[in-house]
Amino acid sequence: MDPTSTPRHTDRFKMGNTDPIPSSSPAFGTPARPFRMNKSNAPPTKTSILPILLPPSTLRPVAFRTFTRKHNLTISSSALQTLAAFVGKNCGSGWREEGLAEKVLDEVAKIWKRAGGGVIVEEGKGASLKAILQTLEGSMSGGRVVAGKQSNSADRSGNISSMGADVGRIDLNDHSQGGSFASRSADNEEDESQLSVHPRHWLKAIEAFDLPRLTYNVDKKYFETLKSKPTLFPPPSHKTTLYNLVYQRLLRNESFQSSLGMAGVPSLQRSSSNLATGQSYKLTPIANLLGRSGTSHLLLGLLTTSPTGDLSLVDLTGTVSLDLSHARMIPEDGAWFAPGMIVLVDGIYEEEEMIKGSVLGGNTGVGGSIGGHFVGVSICGPPCERRDISLGTGNRQGSGELSSSGGFGWVDFLGIGSERAQGARMRRIQEKCLQGEREQESQTETSAAPPRLKVAVMSEVNLDNMRTLDALRKVFSSYNDLALHERPQTFVLIGNFVQTAVINGGGRAGSIEYKEYFDSLAVVLSDFPALLQHSTFVFVPGDNDPWAAAFSGGAASTIPRHPIPELFTSRIKRAFTTANAELDRSHQNSTPAPPGEALWTSNPARLSWFGPVHDIAIFRDDISSRLRRTAINTKTDEDEPELDTTMHEALENDTVTTEPESAPAAANKPDTSSPAATMARRLVKTVLDQGTLAPFPLTMRPVLWDHASAIQLYPLPTALILADAEASPFCMTYEGCHVMNPGRLLPEGAVPTVRWIEYDVLRNRGKVREDRY
Repeated sequence: MDPTSTPRHTDRFKMGNTDPIPSSSPAFGTPARPFRMNKSNAPPTKTSILPILLPPSTLRPVAFRTFTRKHNLTISSSALQTLAAFVGKNCGSGWREEGLAEKVLDEVAKIWKRAGGGVIVEEGKGASLKAILQTLEGSMSGGRVVAGKQSNSADRSGNISSMGADVGRIDLNDHSQGGSFASRSADNEEDESQLSVHPRHWLKAIEAFDLPRLTYNVDKKYFETLKSKPTLFPPPSHKTTLYNLVYQRLLRNESFQSSLGMAGVPSLQRSSSNLATGQSYKLTPIANLLGRSGTSHLLLGLLTTSPTGDLSLVDLTGTVSLDLSHARMIPEDGAWFAPGMIVLVDGIYEEEEMIKGSVLGGNTGVGGSIGGHFVGVSICGPPCERRDISLGTGNRQGSGELSSSGGFGWVDFLGIGSERAQGARMRRIQEKCLQGEREQESQTETSAAPPRLKVAVMSEVNLDNMRTLDALRKVFSSYNDLALHERPQTFVLIGNFVQTAVINGGGRAGSIEYKEYFDSLAVVLSDFPALLQHSTFVFVPGDNDPWAAAFSGGAASTIPRHPIPELFTSRIKRAFTTANAELDRSHQNSTPAPPGEALWTSNPARLSWFGPVHDIAIFRDDISSRLRRTAINTKTDEDEPELDTTMHEALENDTVTTEPESAPAAANKPDTSSPAATMARRLVKTVLDQGTLAPFPLTMRPVLWDHASAIQLYPLPTALILADAEASPFCMTYEGCHVMNPGRLLPEGAVPTVRWIEYDVLRNRGKVREDRY
């Protein structure tokens, strides 16, 4: 056949001819032999998928195996229904036989975790499931995820997460099993080498009103964000959040868990226990006490004072009168117990009987007050829980096994990213910052000391006292003479900034005088421009500061409370602006440090360093004196009947455990036999066990319940600055949380002395410092 002749039309329609270009034609000058596309350049043949209607119940076993067992996630019913519709549409009848559904669900779970989604897969939990599926659908062919396929829907979907993870930038890498999304998350996509390596760049002061408004969902056993507008009169369910937090925390304690199938798990009971091995303690709801007179029970409830003046115990099911005249505190003199606190009471329920044998005592329905009274044998606070256990990131009892309790690592408690989503990245950034500090120190010293991130904390800074300005000048001058890397990165100044309530009509200070006090402080700060240029100053108000003092008269005002208004702080801000303008940062060898600044925050407040890595809570309140005034007293009768106290000893053994101090910290530790040290231990244990900064009734310490997340200590912060002017200064660690009280800046005494605390963030240890001026 002539190679230049035109073939017959029938040849072009032979079976198996797949050439996209027809044969040559002399009229159009086409070549004799058509160009054939290589197999690698040929477009993929799109396999048609016949959609099916896949019930969610049918997909549930595959979803459970993929999300729960493989990725440690929990999928909600609404999300399961959405995934079932997606798999039925894009995978068709081969979702089970060919394993298409499992591969697709595995990709969805990976993207969800990289986007910072919560442990529960549902809409509004840190990532958008609909956006993930929309992007994934554009990258699928034949029910499989195709590597390198571009998705037009990715540009339309935008971000898949409120955390900032961008699906449009996710690449597909081929793997042995059909390809998978093996791209980096948004944290890894950002070039960490371009980030600032100065530690103060990663310091953030968070006001109480900027914290996420979280509430604990009892049904889902997870935290949810309140989307309603904050109000002064929230629904009663918002006020039960604290009880629900303590209750779920207590049930995760191993002493309250059944030991069936948990061999090898250590328990809290002592070796001398007469109980059977593996016994767990059970809580009895108050409503279940009816008809069980003469039996012993363990109750968890809120201590309250009844209208008749008697003590009562309240839980979500009812109220019972409480008799603690023969109760024993656990530990002895180790904590305060006052109305408004949640306590564990072990004792015997006794009913009141008439001649006819009927039961007296008011309403016996659920939620009401039941008759009789509960005779307490022992009372203690709920056991505290370490931060790593609450976040599910720590080891159990020092073993290599990860703890199964907790698991709230995906919850963003501070609004800066959760521990699971940001913790690893922030620790890498912290290491780079510390490495930069080491290199800078090695250039100036022959033997560089370990890098430190120091915070100087001063409390009860009464600016209307002229001695306070002299004391501050002494503290600032002592740090101003040090090298740059030895100075504190942050100075925390805590009120009250005046000795009497301001702007309430009865005090000496009005608005003009109050502003003049801060103007005087600005003059003192202007004498130390080096500190203003390289440090961050944080100001936390007290009850005497405006504007709360205008109507409270210095009494306990509503918490959380707003920062000091800008009306009084303009002169101090001007001092920082002037100092920063005089510093030329262009000649620094390392990455330019952020300018010094003054931050005016709320009470309480949080300091976050490197995201969730270092969480420092700050609260100004004379809480110890309020506890001493309202605490209940119990009398132990010498003729008390012999009862089984094994459970009491087990709880005591658990609650009094504190973290051992290191050698340097132990040298600074006060004498444990002194009354001041005893009171400090009682104060720390009481506050941390309760899990709140205000364990009091509303009549004594009002709380804005729609912002109650700001006063909750769950999970425990890495450090707590509990500024109590009525207590002696101390630094001690309890269950991994380092608690510090700087006391008064000017302690009482004939010798003029200034006292403050120097806190080392990296070592999580504080030290009380004193100096004469």
